[in-house]
Amino acid sequence: MTHSTHTNGHGPAPGPEELRAQVEETRRELGETVEALAARADLKAQGRQKAAELRNRAQHAVETTRGNPAAAAVPAAAGCALLVVILFLARHRRHG
Repeated sequence: MTHSTHTNGHGPAPGPEELRAQVEETRRELGETVEALAARADLKAQGRQKAAELRNRAQHAVETTRGNPAAAAVPAAAGCALLVVILFLARHRRHG
C-alpha cells in the first residue's frame, strides 16, 4: 500500500487528490485480497478443477496404453482417484 510522505504528523496534510489516490489504491488492494480469499475458500471449484485434471490424465493414459494390457492399471488408478474426489465433494456438500 502506498502512503503519503506527510503521514508522520509533520508537514502539510495530504491534499484531496492524494487522499483519493490512496483510497483508490486501498480499494484495489482490498479487491485483490477478497478475490484471492474467495478462490481459496471455493472448495467446489477446486474439486471440479481437480476432477478435470484427473479426467484428462485418465484420457491420456487410455490413449497411450491402448493395446498394452499390462498398462491397463494406470487408467484404473486414475478412475479410482476420480471416484475419491467425487465422493469427497458429495460428502462435503451434505455436511457443508
